[in-house]
Amino acid sequence: MQVQLTQTQWIVMHRFMFTLVAAWIAAASSASSVRADDRPKQPNVVLIYTDDLGWQDIKCYDIDEPCPYDTPNLDAFAKKGVMFWQAYSPAPTCSPSRCAVISGVHPARAQKTHVVGGHPPHPHSINSSMMDPWYSGRMPEDTFTLAKAMKANGYTTGHVGKWHIAINHNAFPQPMDVGFDFTRSDRGAHQNVKDRLSGFATSAEDDAYRLDENGYPFHQNNADALQFLNQFKDKPFFLYYCTWLVHSPIITRNEALLNKYAERMGVDPAKTPSKEVPGQRNPFYGAMVESLDYYVGQVFHYLDSTEDPRWPGRQLSENTYVIFTSDNGGMEGGPTERYTDNNPLDRGKISAKEGGTRVPLFIAGPGIPAGVESDVMVNGLDFYPTILSLVGAERPTDKILDGCDMTPLLKSDPTNPALIKHADGSVRDTMAWHFPHGVALESTIRVGDFKLIRNYDHVGKPGTPNLELFQLYKTVDGTQQRVDIEEANNLAAAMPKKTQAMNQKLTEMLSEMNASYPAYNPNTKSELPGKQQVPTITEVEERNGIVRVEIQDNGASVQQVHLIYTLNGNDRYEEWFQISMQSAGADKFAISLPEGTTHYFINLIDENQFLVSYPSLKKLKGGQKSYTPHALTVTP
Repeated sequence: MQVQLTQTQWIVMHRFMFTLVAAWIAAASSASSVRADDRPKQPNVVLIYTDDLGWQDIKCYDIDEPCPYDTPNLDAFAKKGVMFWQAYSPAPTCSPSRCAVISGVHPARAQKTHVVGGHPPHPHSINSSMMDPWYSGRMPEDTFTLAKAMKANGYTTGHVGKWHIAINHNAFPQPMDVGFDFTRSDRGAHQNVKDRLSGFATSAEDDAYRLDENGYPFHQNNADALQFLNQFKDKPFFLYYCTWLVHSPIITRNEALLNKYAERMGVDPAKTPSKEVPGQRNPFYGAMVESLDYYVGQVFHYLDSTEDPRWPGRQLSENTYVIFTSDNGGMEGGPTERYTDNNPLDRGKISAKEGGTRVPLFIAGPGIPAGVESDVMVNGLDFYPTILSLVGAERPTDKILDGCDMTPLLKSDPTNPALIKHADGSVRDTMAWHFPHGVALESTIRVGDFKLIRNYDHVGKPGTPNLELFQLYKTVDGTQQRVDIEEANNLAAAMPKKTQAMNQKLTEMLSEMNASYPAYNPNTKSELPGKQQVPTITEVEERNGIVRVEIQDNGASVQQVHLIYTLNGNDRYEEWFQISMQSAGADKFAISLPEGTTHYFINLIDENQFLVSYPSLKKLKGGQKSYTPHALTVTP
């Protein structure tokens, strides 16, 4: 007789088997620690930050539909430490998550909530009902970064791969501007190709991507990581290894892998599924995931097989903490093509729903138990304080760190949520995300088992609810049972008190971080409440470095007036900043221009959250390269 297991029974059995398989690793680790008195006091740290890798893209995270991607190295590594089922990225897109990890500061607090940024606010089109707020193009210049902190504690610091902490990959600041001693950014085998059905790597000696003995193309991105490890293995090191995989372009130079997944998925590589077709059925993406697994596996192998010069007779991995995760949820597809599927999670990258922020996370190293699976809620913001704690470095006293130190959790009981505490000793049970951009325009908060989504564009889109409440889990006697991680059952109407309480908590958290909010477009054709009362900027005068503004009151009071300015108008990396103007009397505001300002705009926001720009940018569309032709020019 065939026995059908319920989903909960299957997960329990899966985790039980996972623990048994890993038991010998824990025993071996315990035995070797007996002779660890001569361990170097400064352990190494490797943070592997992958790009767009989804929660369901690794085999060992399978919970519903079978994952078609082979990830043997990551599956094996998961058994060497703690595997987190409820790990989150700081943001649903890459740049703000990367800034948050390196700075330790929440994207809302840093005003770095999306990619690019650093430009004047304007609607995506004249008919858009809302527009993004101004947000920074980069990490704040004076940030005491994780790299600086590690360097101050005697570490050699290295960055390899994707950077994306500025408005452009090549703009300021670069890795060496923020504390890294070593940096390489080559895309390696993931360089784009004109025709992805040709140009595959071969065994020819003159092939820049020559296949290795295992049939994988040479990948400079990974070679750079191995070079750093080899070059600095005799010193305490911190490696921030950022893979370009598995971000688009969706290509592979490994023809054998492509054919393997095409056959497995029953898909012709010339006819990959459209974005409307669900499932993990893109053979190019499958080849990319397995390639990522292979290259990262080479790093694991190097650490496991290389003797530690500071600890003769031991391997580097015995005194190295390794963190593996992703910068955001999986990108499910592009304009015409399905890449992957985060099912059962809803949506993916560029959404604050679970599919956009829940990510894989493994952490292993000295003192961390092997083969443990944890349901504790953690975040990429936790890496900064955790890494400092793991290596014995003091936490900066004059700096806000929005994450928690995971060390007590990792080294005591990785399954106990009471061990995740804020700096003041209070247990953390709440996280918030702020993504006031594009098609999302939302903020979210998770408190324990429940998650609330606040949709800002609910007025211009009547079918979109203002607030959505979901119960992801039900905790019974300390054990979480899966309820609605799909975010399919909106409980806002059924649980109004909890909905309002969580919404108020979200407001308090965003207010404390001085978050910026999306604004209504006064030029939209849509009928929006308060559109007829929007104030008018009647005069802007600049004299002797001081800008004065006069405003006409049309019924709605002015809440904020900002100077949006640039110091490098018409530059290739033109970047705009925002500062508040001060009241100079009734309906008048003034400010001294920051030194070096070349061009500027005036923005005002009224009590109904309408934003007025002077000069107007109502006819511009997204993706503008330069705003200086539309701006006011500073008088010489």
